[in-house]
Amino acid sequence: MRMRKLKHLTDRQQRCQAVWIQDPEAHWGHWPDLYPEATELWLEIGCGKGKFTALTAEANPQALLLGMERVPEAHVMAMEKAMEMGLQNVRYLIYDAQKMDKCFAPGELDGIFLNFSDPWPATRHARRRLTHRDFLARYAKALKPGGKLWFKTDNTGLFEFSVKEFERSGWKLSEVTRDLHADGVVGIMTGYEEKFHAQGIPICRLVAQYVGAEP
Repeated sequence: MRMRKLKHLTDRQQRCQAVWIQDPEAHWGHWPDLYPEATELWLEIGCGKGKFTALTAEANPQALLLGMERVPEAHVMAMEKAMEMGLQNVRYLIYDAQKMDKCFAPGELDGIFLNFSDPWPATRHARRRLTHRDFLARYAKALKPGGKLWFKTDNTGLFEFSVKEFERSGWKLSEVTRDLHADGVVGIMTGYEEKFHAQGIPICRLVAQYVGAEP
């Protein structure tokens, strides 16, 4: 995500201490301790400005929702949104999904959200896509048996690539659609999603569960 530099970024970050996890790796295996009331632990990778993260946390008080983002400017805006809403069951971390095995213990997550990830359209950049098999292996390790991954994108090329990667990597797919909102809005939208939908751009979506590669 490319964003303009924000003034007073450090000061704004410091005002969000209540929801900012500054040392994610220190919580390896102990994330539920942050919100003992939670019965589920969900992660959104690439949460951007945090609209989906915050609204999903608000609608699911039984879950602790973690928003992972690499861009500090987007990260601080996501934190400010959660603070304004007074949410108790959401936390944010600046982190790279490539290192998530250092951040989450095996089987620690109940669910993962991938919303409108960078499609990296060039073939030479395929391994950077968050649905490449290398990333899928990390997600499979971090998810509990039966845990779910929800994936949405407006990019049909990325979606078709992703379907093949999931299937080849031992994931069972359900709710596969290439026009999620054809009959009306379904679920909570991200900021990007609202813009795409308003422009008539179809949204692709699937739900995946890791069942293991065939022998």
